[in-house]
This record gives sequence, structure tokens and C-alpha cells, in this order.
Amino acid sequence: MKLEARVKPILEIDGLLFKDLNGNGRLEPYEDWRLPIHLRIEDLLSQMTLKEKAGMLLIQTLNAEPGGRLSDTAVDYLSKEKMTRFIFRNTITAEPQPSATGPSWRGADVRPYEAAQFLNLMQELAEASRLGIPLVFKSNARNHHDSNAKPGINVPAGSFSEWPKEAGLAATRDMDLIAEFAQTVRQEWLAVGLRGLYGYMADLATEPRWYRIHETFTEDADLAAEIIRVLVKNFQGEELNASGLALTVKHFPGGGPQEGGADPHYAFGKNQTYPTGLFEYHLKPFKAAIEAGVSALMPYYGIPVGQSYQPNNVGMAFSKGILTELLRAELGFKGYINSDTGIIGERAWGLEDKTVDEQIAIAIEAGTDVLSGFNSNAQIMGLLESGNLTETRLDESVRRLLKEQFQLGLFENPYVDPNRAAYLIGNRAFQRRAEEAQRKSIVLLQNNGVLPLPKPSEEKPVKLYSMGMDKAVIAHERWGYKVVAGDYNPEAGESRPTIPEDTDYALIRIEVNNVSSPDRLFGGPKQEELDFLAFSAMAKAESWAVTPSLEDIQAVMAELGAYKTVLAIYFRQPFVLDEASGLRSAGALLATFGVRDAALMDIVSAQATPSGKLPFALAISTEAIKRQASDAPGYDEADTLFPFGHGLTY
Repeated sequence: MKLEARVKPILEIDGLLFKDLNGNGRLEPYEDWRLPIHLRIEDLLSQMTLKEKAGMLLIQTLNAEPGGRLSDTAVDYLSKEKMTRFIFRNTITAEPQPSATGPSWRGADVRPYEAAQFLNLMQELAEASRLGIPLVFKSNARNHHDSNAKPGINVPAGSFSEWPKEAGLAATRDMDLIAEFAQTVRQEWLAVGLRGLYGYMADLATEPRWYRIHETFTEDADLAAEIIRVLVKNFQGEELNASGLALTVKHFPGGGPQEGGADPHYAFGKNQTYPTGLFEYHLKPFKAAIEAGVSALMPYYGIPVGQSYQPNNVGMAFSKGILTELLRAELGFKGYINSDTGIIGERAWGLEDKTVDEQIAIAIEAGTDVLSGFNSNAQIMGLLESGNLTETRLDESVRRLLKEQFQLGLFENPYVDPNRAAYLIGNRAFQRRAEEAQRKSIVLLQNNGVLPLPKPSEEKPVKLYSMGMDKAVIAHERWGYKVVAGDYNPEAGESRPTIPEDTDYALIRIEVNNVSSPDRLFGGPKQEELDFLAFSAMAKAESWAVTPSLEDIQAVMAELGAYKTVLAIYFRQPFVLDEASGLRSAGALLATFGVRDAALMDIVSAQATPSGKLPFALAISTEAIKRQASDAPGYDEADTLFPFGHGLTY
């Protein structure tokens, strides 16, 4: 038992050490690490004021200032709001960019040492409080290769090990590797003082138009359940403990079947529908999480249209039928329920006409334990004073929340060594395993004898024309190719470089993103362009951006020959390789899910053999997607271009 106190005294009793967290010179039951956790919780609960209890129900973004400094907001959240949970969104990198502040809730870039120092200082301030209740800092996922990470969704990897996206991990079908991923990430997060993860998403990729598919693992409920089970056990431990990272699996009871593919971050996407009645199918991964002992679950914003659990005309976090009857009574969930950020006020779907006080009261009565994106202790106190929230109900939530803090060992030692964080984060051993996962995640969809590319030699050099890739990487001596890069900036008046006559092959990486807009801060296309998943349609759309442009890709294929062109496409969503786009005629097609150029080069050069399997089916047309029910995986055979599990090799 490693015990560390920086503010309060240490008590020595019978040769054992204890922290005197309330500073009264006596060993209280909640300070006694020898006692069962439930007894410690009851003792602490009996000593807490109503205001301290109310603060437990709040969780809000709290970032470090540049250099890891503390803000006035941080002090207020502790001293005035009595909060003990926070969301940390700073990018942690060895090379902070001074201008990379982004939206206010992303915060500044900070070094690993600075992040650890900031979190340590926050824990010191918490230890100095009346009862010395330690803090839990959570974060969204931050260990994936994602060129378009968005605040509120995920965080850039920075110096953390950079693994493939969630669908890429599923594409490996390697549960041992996924376990190693979780163990590695856990070490990195604990090194800086992060003790909770908002993730992973157990939602199923059954609705291709939903832009958050890039955070899901697969359309297959059984595969998702297996992955979630492995993650919970390897992040948290067989039971959550002082070496664990507490997960908040989301979004119960499954955010995959979004009506028309719209997302409930926005009013036009507030409904979840189940045309084929597969509600139970979407529950499978959550059942696996519960059985594995997940610490917390997060319901989504959406309204469960037509479901038997009542009320079914409000968001999940407000539905007692979903949270209390289904999740707790039927499924036996014992952890706490963490709302999604902004359910109060901004995204209180079905309760837009209610006051903030009414929304809070309904959410808590439904079963929600902690309100994400909310930091007003006074409003919780107001509900208690008015009788709209009872202390008995408040105590239920506080018990559940305190249990996690005790299990994580934070009452004994919430501190980390910043020097260890500085050398552990960014170490090459972790990244090498992440790169192996990247290679294993790549799926060979189609190969007309082009791959692997011939091995170059001095007598027979192999010359490539590339687009969408870093020439410094692909021209490296590790692979030995002669490379002409075709990338250019049309806004600067540049033209695409000419393809040399002696070029052997074209290698093009394709990425699709949505054009940012103030009314779509969390991502996704315009409502009227949700159906635009075919490359021909996306190329002409206002809110979609295909890079390189489809026009340039088609021109290269026409000039060099489609059969000599290799296309590597990042399937952030299950895009449609429509016939009109011409992409299907490429000599080889590769599906990627968040990989670096080097991983792709290892595959095309045969330094690694493709072994990935599609985590979701790819439709043959947009019409096929429109015909398919949003709650059902896959398509009819006639509507399928590549089925779930497809993947070739050499």
C-alpha cells in the first residue's frame, strides 16, 4: 500500500500509516484502508454536507492553462462548486504548439510533465478541502490516429501511443492485441494522473450515415461484445482497483440506429428508431460491459422512439424506463450513470419546454447520477431545498460515485511522478506495438495482381506517383521507391504535378471529412446531405470534402491507367464506392481505419502481409443504404459490394 499525503497529516497506528483526511487527529472509518469499501462510503457520507454531496453530481471540462498552470475556474470548481470529477481535454505532446488553443474546451497543448503537475496540483487542493475527497479526471479517447479529432468527441494522440481507430482494432480480430492496446493505454493515462475514460463506444455501426461510426468498432453485436469485454477487463482489471483506469462505456442502450443517420448532438437527429425491432441486438455489447464489471455507463441524447420502456418520448438520460427499469432492474447494473455532455438545456430532447431545474430533477429521478457539462452546485441545492430532489435519492448517487474513487485507491494516493510521465509518454516500445496494430488493421478489398508492389533494385527501380501521402515517408530507403508527389495547393494557384512517363504505379490515399460549420461543431454533414455517402455525390456536396479531389483521382487513373493505381481509402464511415466514381476499377483497393503512411507502405511493399477483415459491410449503392433498416447490420446480397468480414491477402 503506497500512501502519499501532501497537505493533511499522516497517522501511524500499530505501525500502519493512514491519511488524516479530515484533519481531526483520529482515524475515521473512511480513512481506514483496511475496511471494506461500503463501510468507508457510509462513514464518509455521514460526514458530508448537502453542498458537498451536491458537488458530487457535477462533472465539467477543466483544462490546464499553457505550461500546465491552474486557472481561476479550477479553484472555483473546487472551493465553490465542491466538484470532484472533471473532463481533461488538453492535447498532451512533447512539442506544444502555442497557437493550438482551439475551442475553449479543447485547451492548450501541454507536455506530459506539465499535465502531471497540473493534475497533481488539483489533487493537492482537493486534499486540502474539509474532508480531503480526491478527484477523478476523465478524458475522451486520445490514443488513435485521427487527423480530424474534434473537441467533445475525441482528443489528438499527441505524444501518446497512436493506434488504429476503433474499427481498425476490430479489423485485426486479434483479442490479444486489443488487450495489449488497453494495457498500454492504461499505463500512459495513469502516468499523467488520468483515472477515467469516456469510452469506449459499444454502439453498433448499423447506420452508415451516422458520422460517429468512426468511434464504433463494428456492426456485429457479438464481435463488439467480445471487444468490450476485453477492454473492460484490461483497462479496469478483473475488478476495478488502484492500478485500473475506470471506463464509462457509451452510449446506452446503443446509439447506432439513428433515424436517417442524423446525430442527436443536433435537433434534427434527436430520434433513434428500430424499424426491424432489433433493440435487443444493440444491447449485447452493453450486457458484456456490465458482466465484465464496467464502472459507469453513459446514455445517449437520442429518443428511443416506439420502445416499450416509458417514457419513450424523451432522451435516454430522462427515461426512467431505460435507466432504472431496463439498465438497473433487468440488466443488474450496479455502477453509476454518467450523462452525456449538455443534456441540461442544450440537448434535453423531449423536454425543451421544461426549465433547467425541471430537466435536472427528471434526469436524476430517471436514474442519472452525474450531469456532464454542468457545474452549478446552487441549482442542485435549490432542488433539495424545494423538495424536488430528496437527500435519500442524492445519497444513492453519491454512494455509487464514491465507490469508484475508493476502488481506484485515490483516497490513499492520487499523485503521480511527473518525471515518469515525461519519459513514459512517447516511448518507442509502446509506439512499435501500436504500429503493428495499424498494419494488422489494413484490409485488402480488391487486388488485380498489382499488390504487392515489385521490390525495387538499382537495376530495376520502381517509380511511384503519390497523392495524399508524405513523400518524406514513402520515399524512405526502408522501401526504396522513387517517388514523385502529386499533391498541390490549388488555392495558391498551383497545378497538379505531371505524372512522369516512366511512372510504374500510382499510390493514392483518400480521406473524407466534413466541412466545419458553427452549427455542426461536433462534426457530420448538413442534414440535407446525410445520404451523400457515394464518392460521386460527396465530391459535389457542400459539407463533404474528398481529399485528394475525386477529379484528381480520376485524372491520375485515366493518365496512368486504373489497373496501375492503388487506392487506400480511410473508411471513417462505410462510404459507397459507386460505379460512377470509377474507384472500383483501380488495380487494388485497400481499406484503412486510422493508420500512418509507414504502415500502409509496409503492406503495399509486402514487408507485412494484409490480414485485416472488414468490421462492417460496404453497400453497392446509396439506394442500398436507404433501403436498409438503421438497426440491422449488413445488406441483402444483391446490395453488398464487400460483406462484413471480407479481406484478402497475398
